[in-house]
Amino acid sequence: MPPSLATLGRPAAIDLQVLGMTCASCVMRVEKALMKVPGVSAVSVNLATERATVQASTPISEGDLSLAVEKAGYSARPVLEAQTQTKPELPDWLPVAAGAILTLPLVAPMLLQLLGIAWMLDGWLQLALATPVQFWLGARFYRAGWKAVRAGSGNMDLLVALGTSAAYGLSIYLLVKHAEHGMPHLYFEASAAVITLVLLGKWLEARAKRSTTAALQSLNALRPVVARVLRDGVESELPVGLVRIGDLILVRPGDRIPVDGEVVEGSGHVNESLITGESLPIAKSAGDRVTGGAVNAEGVLTVKTLAVGAETTLARIIRLVESAQAAKAPIQRIVDRVSAVFVPVVLGIALLTLLGWIAVTGDWEQALVNAVAVLVIACPCALGLATPTAIMAGTGVAAQQGVLIKDALALEVAHSVNTVVFDKTGTLTEGRPTLVAVQAAPGVQQADVLALSAALQRNSEHPLAHAVMDKVRDEHLPVPEAREARALPGRGMEAIVRGQRLTLGSSRLLRELDIDPGLLAADAQRLEAQGCSISWLTQETGQGQTLLGLLAFGDSIKSSAKRAVERLHELGIETVLLTGDTRGSAMAVGQALGIDQIQAEVLPADKAAIVQQLRAAGKTVAMVGDGINDAPALAAADVGIAMATGTDVAMETAGITLMRGDPLLVAASLDISRRTYATIKRGLFWAFIYNLVGIPLAAFGLLNPMMAGAAMAFSSVSVVGNALLLRRWKAQ
Repeated sequence: MPPSLATLGRPAAIDLQVLGMTCASCVMRVEKALMKVPGVSAVSVNLATERATVQASTPISEGDLSLAVEKAGYSARPVLEAQTQTKPELPDWLPVAAGAILTLPLVAPMLLQLLGIAWMLDGWLQLALATPVQFWLGARFYRAGWKAVRAGSGNMDLLVALGTSAAYGLSIYLLVKHAEHGMPHLYFEASAAVITLVLLGKWLEARAKRSTTAALQSLNALRPVVARVLRDGVESELPVGLVRIGDLILVRPGDRIPVDGEVVEGSGHVNESLITGESLPIAKSAGDRVTGGAVNAEGVLTVKTLAVGAETTLARIIRLVESAQAAKAPIQRIVDRVSAVFVPVVLGIALLTLLGWIAVTGDWEQALVNAVAVLVIACPCALGLATPTAIMAGTGVAAQQGVLIKDALALEVAHSVNTVVFDKTGTLTEGRPTLVAVQAAPGVQQADVLALSAALQRNSEHPLAHAVMDKVRDEHLPVPEAREARALPGRGMEAIVRGQRLTLGSSRLLRELDIDPGLLAADAQRLEAQGCSISWLTQETGQGQTLLGLLAFGDSIKSSAKRAVERLHELGIETVLLTGDTRGSAMAVGQALGIDQIQAEVLPADKAAIVQQLRAAGKTVAMVGDGINDAPALAAADVGIAMATGTDVAMETAGITLMRGDPLLVAASLDISRRTYATIKRGLFWAFIYNLVGIPLAAFGLLNPMMAGAAMAFSSVSVVGNALLLRRWKAQ
């Protein structure tokens, strides 16, 4: 069970839902408008989530921020209010269907011409079909385009409105002028088809964007609505919002645990897979912590409430994922700067196309059609979607696998990591001593050595004592009673067992008692070289102290640690072990796992210095740790990766948190980062390639407005579809 995760929350900020944004230019305009509000220190606007996150240096009201957004030509409301809005009565596909019904008769003659069938709709009938598409279905483009003009900038809607209006207006002019001289070639089908295709693209894009938030929706779905509360011995069902800290909650088999808490009665197995990514149910009994949202697979549990509402682990995970999805990666800021000048440049190219064709051919009709095609193909929707949709999909699927990425910066930097530095204890090892060997002196039974040692340790809280008692329970050995037990500070324990005075202590105690280890010396030397700690069991006799045997304690290596190191090597990443433990212990673990560099007996402050040295040598470093002593090194690394089984301080410092203490998740976090960054680059490639190829084709008359509209719509859909491929990723 991970700890409270209190440090996984994000800094205080104001979130707004911004409606009406359609492209990267809109994002830039909203950010500029919000930055002008007094007290605002930073703004990040995400086109994919339609959300603005505002950091303020002084108190500021949501009303002032909403007003600034409205002046920029958009609408804004608080996120909670936006989430409670009722769904529209009409389905979102209706405008697309209406556009298709009205546009199909207009494009049918073109399709039939390919089959050798000559047929043409009457010009006035074309006007009747195209007009509702232009001014009813296309009204959104006029409204948004006009707001952009009033704000002194341009956006996708302005390009669509100008392009389709030009085609529609040209068609009316030709229809009126040539009405008495036969049917002229009209362009109603181009204006109607462009609007319908753009609407289709936006509808497909919206559906795809909803899919990128599936991970977050599945996390939200884990939140139980009611809890069975025991107060004064009476069980009652209450809304989770009314549960108080300290309340006792009854959790039956199959129920979701409604709060974070501690089991006070009962036992069973709890499925935490959607929270930690751990596939197997975890055994829980009195004293164990449980997480709200997990499923009680069996047994009835009584849980004492330790955290509710926004303070639960699940709520903090959701906030963390939301924060990462809303954040803006450094590469996106470059795209935003390009988008800021994109629309004015496109308007300039369209004007040059118009004037150039008129100057060269004198055919102003064809010139206008080509200029319209330039305006339509150049809509920068895909540019604004490439980065945020990939980040949403990447962070969402990572969270489902137990990898929490705190911000987009950590995600982007992690893709270039080529060196991973591991702490040892609690990261690659279990972090608790286990009894790895029991050696008996000649003439003594091994079981007696273990049983007598357990008698001395029975009432001790020392970690080594727990390891001895665990071994005795596993082997079902009877433990004799001990009398007059007392601690020997810094050396060990002594007591009377079976009428004999026994001592169990360190090698230092053995030297003080002047006992020769004899034949066990070689065994002790070998075990110490493997990083084990040795305790010696002795017995006082009439002739002095007699050696009975030794116990060797070691911190066992996690079962997945070796595969984790191998996986990092497969990714071309160098591994380093950095630990404060003895050299023997460090070498034993490092060599067993195949780690490239091993540095032992390192102080916490020196860990950070070594990480900085690696960075100075040109390495991109990820530091993996779980303790307070790892925090300086986590902060010094390019990317800090903390185990959620460790301390809150470590998680506060790290950019990535692993929800279970599995070293394999280190490689998984770097792998999803690489895949997400590659997805961003592919998305930007597709976004730019459509414009780089399409704009010249349109300018030279090789792309008609209808085909330009289809290409523009397909570019946005392909970019979002590219991001959705990340949802197939699974941690290896």
